[in-house]
This record gives sequence, C-alpha cells and structure tokens, in this order.
Amino acid sequence: MPPILIIVFAPLLAAIIAGLGNRALGNVAAKSITTGALFLSCALSWPIFLTYLGGDAPATVTPVLHWVQSGSLTFDWALRVDTLTAVMLVVVTTVSALVHLYSWGYMAEDPDQPRFFAYLSLFTFAMLMLVTADNLVQMFFGWEGVGLASYLLIGFWFKKPSANAAAIKAFVVNRVGDLGFMLGIFGTFLVFQTVSIPEILAAAPAMKGASTIGFVGLRVDTMTVLCLLLFVGAMGKSAQLGLHTWLPDAMEGPTPVSALIHAATMVTAGVFMVCRLSPMFEAAPAALTFVTFIGAATCFFAATVGTTQWDIKRVIAYSTCSQLGYMFFAAGVGAYGAAMFHLFTHAFFKALLFLGAGSVIHAMHHEQDMRYYGALRKEIPLTFWAMMAGTLAITGVGLAGVFGFAGFYSKDSILEAAFASGSEMGRTAFWLGTFAALLTSFYSWRLMFLTFWGKPRWIESEHIQHAVHGEHDDPAFEGAGADVAHDVPDPHHAAATGGYHPHESPWTMLVPLGVLSLGAVFAGFLFYTPFIEGESFWNGAIAYNEHLIHAMHSVPWPVKWAATIVMLIGFAIAWLCYIRDTSIPAKMATQFAPIYRFLFNKWYFDELYNFLFVRPAFWFGRLFWRRGDVGIIDRFGPNGIAWVVEKGSVVARKVQSGYLTSYALIMLLGLVAALTWVMA
Repeated sequence: MPPILIIVFAPLLAAIIAGLGNRALGNVAAKSITTGALFLSCALSWPIFLTYLGGDAPATVTPVLHWVQSGSLTFDWALRVDTLTAVMLVVVTTVSALVHLYSWGYMAEDPDQPRFFAYLSLFTFAMLMLVTADNLVQMFFGWEGVGLASYLLIGFWFKKPSANAAAIKAFVVNRVGDLGFMLGIFGTFLVFQTVSIPEILAAAPAMKGASTIGFVGLRVDTMTVLCLLLFVGAMGKSAQLGLHTWLPDAMEGPTPVSALIHAATMVTAGVFMVCRLSPMFEAAPAALTFVTFIGAATCFFAATVGTTQWDIKRVIAYSTCSQLGYMFFAAGVGAYGAAMFHLFTHAFFKALLFLGAGSVIHAMHHEQDMRYYGALRKEIPLTFWAMMAGTLAITGVGLAGVFGFAGFYSKDSILEAAFASGSEMGRTAFWLGTFAALLTSFYSWRLMFLTFWGKPRWIESEHIQHAVHGEHDDPAFEGAGADVAHDVPDPHHAAATGGYHPHESPWTMLVPLGVLSLGAVFAGFLFYTPFIEGESFWNGAIAYNEHLIHAMHSVPWPVKWAATIVMLIGFAIAWLCYIRDTSIPAKMATQFAPIYRFLFNKWYFDELYNFLFVRPAFWFGRLFWRRGDVGIIDRFGPNGIAWVVEKGSVVARKVQSGYLTSYALIMLLGLVAALTWVMA
C-alpha cells in the first residue's frame, strides 16, 4: 500500500473508531488509537519530505477511486504528492500529532475525551485531503471538511453560550468566503473545461490578458475575476482583513484546538491554495496586487490590535492573523517560496506559543487574563523556556551570517522580497510589514513580561482562588474539580500565597513543547536555502521567480537590517513599559484614550458588522417568521388544516347521536338523494 494512503486515511479511520465506539472503548483506548494514527502519519510524512528536499523528485498521483463523470465534467479522487504537498504533510501531521499528545494532559479531566480526539483526527483528515487534492472539487471537499471540523472543535464545550456563538460565527463567516471559492471553481471550469489542477496550471499562462468576461456589468480580464473569486475563499479560511472576525472568537475552544487551527492547518489553507494555483495568479497581475494589499493591511491591522489585548490566547490569535498577512503579501509580490517558508516556520513557533499558553492557563487554573499572572518563570520553568523559544522565533531574533531563530529567516526573506519586487504596492507592503514587525516584538515581549516577570499578581486574584476551590461558574470548567483538588498546596504554603501555587504541566504537555521548540530554534537555519533559493527543490510545484530571488540579495543594507532594528525597538519599549516603569501603559492608555479604545475594540469591525449585517438579518428573520411562517404558512397550512379537522369533528360528533331512528332517517335521506341524482 502506498504510504500516502496510510497518511491520509489513518486519521479518518481513527476518528470513526473513536467517535462511534467511544462508549465501548473508553477514554484511554480512544486517545491511544487517534494519537497512534497521527504519529504513524507523521512518521510516514517526513521521509516523503526528505525525498523532495534532495531536489528534482517528481510529482506522484495515487488514484483512490473514479469519482464523477457528468458530461464534460469528469475526474477521479486521487492523491497528488509534490514538493508543496510534502511540505504541508509534515506541517499538518507533525503539529496534529503533537497536539494529540498534548491533549492527553490538557483534557485529562474532560468527560468527553473520545469525542474531542475524534474531532481532532477528523479535522486532520480533512486538511490532508485538502493538501493532497489533484483537482479543485477534491480541494473543496477538504476545504469544507476543515470548516465543519473547526465548527465542532470551537464549539466543543457546547454548554458555554460563548463557545456556541463563536462556532456559529466561524461557520457563517467562512461560508461567505466559501461562496467566492465556489464561484471561482465554477468559473475556472467554465474557462478551462476541467477541474484538474495540473491541466489548469499548464493552460493558465496562455490565458494572461487573452480574454475578458462580463462581471457586474463590466468587461473584466477573465483571469483577474477567477483569481479574485478564489482569493475571497482564501480570505475567509485564512482570516484576512474583512473576513477575519471569526479568528479571535475561536479562542473559545480548548487551547489544543487553537494550536491546531491557528498554527499549521485551517488558517494556512488559503496560503496553500494561492501557492498551489500560483501560475493562475501570475497570469492576473491585478489580482496579485489585491493579494498584496490585503496581506499587508491584515498584517498591520492585526498587529495593532494585538498590542492592547489582555487575554493571552487572543494576543497570540491576532499574532496569527498578522503573520498570515505576511504570507499573503509575500505571495502577492511573487515570492511564493518565502510565503511557504514562513508558513513552515510559523507552524512550529505558533503551535509552540499556543501550547505554551495552554500550559500557563493549565497552571493558572484556566485563567487567561494576563493581568492575573506575573513572576511565573520560576514556578513553571520548562513552560517559560519553551515560550521564550517561541517568542525569540516570532520576533525574528538572530545574527545575520551566524545564526537566527526561525522567524529571523522567513520574515526577513518576505520583507526583502517585498522591497525587491520594485512595485509600489510591494514597497508599501514592506513598510507596513516592517512596522508590524515592531509591533510583533512589542506585544510578544509584553506577553512574556506580564506572564513571567513582575510581581505574582495571582496571589490577589479572586478569579484563581475561586477556581482553586471549584467555585468557577463557567460550564467549560466542568470536570476540572479533580484536577483542582490535588493541586491545592499544603496549608503552610497556602497561607503565604493566598491559597494557591502555580504548577508545571504533566509530561504529555511538556514533550510537545520541547519538540516544537527545536523547530522554532532550528527550522529557519536548516531550511532557508531550499525554500528560498531551491528551484530544484520546488521543481515546478510553485511559480518560481528567479529574478526576484536575485533582487532580494542585492537590496540595500537598511532593508536587510530593518526587521532586526525594529525588533530591538519593540523589545525596548515593552521592557520600559512592563519592567522598568509599569505605570507607563496606564498613562498612555489614558492620554490616548480614543486610540486605545479603537484598538482594544478591534477597530470596531464586530460592531460595524453587527449594525450592517447581523441586526438587519435578525430583523428580516423575525419579520418573515412572524408574518410569513406563523402568519401565513402556519395559519393556512398545518394550523388551518388542524382547525378544519377540529370543527369538522365537532359536526361529525353531533351526527353520531347513538339513536337508531336518527341513523334510519339519514339513510332514508341518502337514498332519496341518490335516486334523485340517478333519475335526473
């Protein structure tokens, strides 16, 4: 059996077994089956990646079954593996396997563990289907599959109203993007008469400027329309500006879900799709300009919002949104290798940061507000060093020519590519990306200083003291009582700490942190050359721009050092505000209150959408429900029929008197009526 079949279908089989047989299997068996399946997929994925890392390895297609034949539309269900797929395989399976292992500790007290692990494995299967797709319909199948699984995972704690609302929001917002993606697929089939990705990409260059299509009353370049529609789908899945509002709310799900969705899988699907279809986008320069603009705007927007958030997971979520912006404007300027390189490194350090945040939350009895943290580096030292590695990676710490953490290589390559592109939009993206790098450094070190330095603010935290004694009223904490009980320290220590002392996470949570730390430290250093300069490595899997690569090496030295300089500035500002003089943030928030409120409220996107879309939708819904459904359909439909039956039964009941003379009279009248009708 080809390894790719095991890689893709082992998680699906495990999800079915754990999901349907959860009562018979029990927690341990369900967790073992799903986790084992993911580690098997991971173990088989890395040799495939290393094969392509050697260069010039050909693409392979493994047929699964004949799927659709309807007129000229015909395609098989087949698994395509090339360099781009190989990169995504190791990213998805590695992060997912580590998230499965991490969840053994994090979800240890949850009563619905088999369901949770089944959802995780189902999500992974859908993502693997997406990245191995050989045609657009198969890609859409995986695309919708991750949307469904993310809905189930975000709303896993369904007793929490906020979790249900977040799951619905993610589902609805993604449907908006998916409509654009569907229209893009329909249009692509209309133009190319096939949904086969290799055939479409082979024919795409010849379509550049070759035809126009009627769109909203205008004649527009065909490839531009198709690529813009496809990119709308990417905007939804990858939470780009305008369709980003679901991402921070998705933090309502368990922390392992946040790591899986926001690090390496669902949110990177849009980046993968743009890179997979890069020959199409190369044939639509206007669409690439739009991609660059949206990516740069998202990068800047999310970084500004991340500087004001107090929830540790929301800070990292907006960081994800910002980093995805980097990937998109890299693709927009034609640096698809740099976009995929940042996707690759980002998967390690962002999963590390999310799982590290989960370890902190676990230590602080599910408290997520950083204002109740402080001085934790000595209490949970292993988590601290893992978070430090992730912070050094995302801020891009490194020394050119010697060594750097993962983000040092991938983020710098994106900024250099944007500047070297020479286009006006590329230069704009460079400046916005550089400023976002400063903000990234600031909010990342702000998170570290608030969490691990300063005074232990958790001593005075009533939130945490209530959690210690099982007094938390949030349904998400149901089942956590046993975990809380055995972590209450001895009475002598309790008197000194207000009744609680933070604790380090179990080994099932710490091992994934250690493995991901290695990726955060070494992934950029080891893989920079093949991803950025390896034309033989990509071997036609993406549109490789050799001219841009050469231009990147000749950018002025201030451009090369820009990310490092702003990283140091961001670190210095964070140190000054949260270590040297902790009164500065409050003073700044007061002095610049309108700006602070604007950023803290996320540029008021939610309020704007609530006014423009949500409230009108509810108004129309209530109108059609009361006037249409209840007033017309129910009134003249089931309710009306029921009324007629009820009144008819009253009349019939009166006829059924029980007197023989009455029945004889009715029979006589009936006979007379029948004879009259016959004789007439």
